[in-house]
Amino acid sequence: MNKSEAIKKFTEYDKRGHYIFTNSDLSKIFHQDNQRTLRAGIKRLLDDGLLVRIINGVYLYTLAQSKKSDTLEQIAKTIRRGEYNYVSLESALSEFGVISQIPVDRLTVMTTGRSAEYKTPFGTIEFTHTKRAPMDILEGTNLVGRPLRFATKQVAYRDLKRVGRNTHLVNIDELEEHTL
Repeated sequence: MNKSEAIKKFTEYDKRGHYIFTNSDLSKIFHQDNQRTLRAGIKRLLDDGLLVRIINGVYLYTLAQSKKSDTLEQIAKTIRRGEYNYVSLESALSEFGVISQIPVDRLTVMTTGRSAEYKTPFGTIEFTHTKRAPMDILEGTNLVGRPLRFATKQVAYRDLKRVGRNTHLVNIDELEEHTL
């Protein structure tokens, strides 16, 4: 894969809002089955500044025009493809105004995958495992025009209690206030 071919391919994906890629994505995009050749190509793209490594095996196209403020959610969605994931806990409660502290450069996500924490150049993503059934997850979350589903206020609080997180910052009056 040469630089101009890579830019052309990445630009096509960028026009569709896709600017985060896994090794598997890159293998398909550049029709590269040989892992050694793929690694060498990725290294060249990293050295050329076209890609930046987010975590091992996940990359961001640096010239992306579709990149927005939800990049951290986009990264979380890419890391845990094939799992049910939704923004919850402190991240959701902060956006609802239920807790006064705003998690800066940190995203708390409930997932049907395993719990883990990833430090990326764009912030930290904390995945917390849930045993909730997919139907429960869908009923307790909403699509809000962002990459990940978003927990309702009550579900985010329930998750916070269920995983044993500190609840002393929760404003109960705000929690009980009805949301549209």
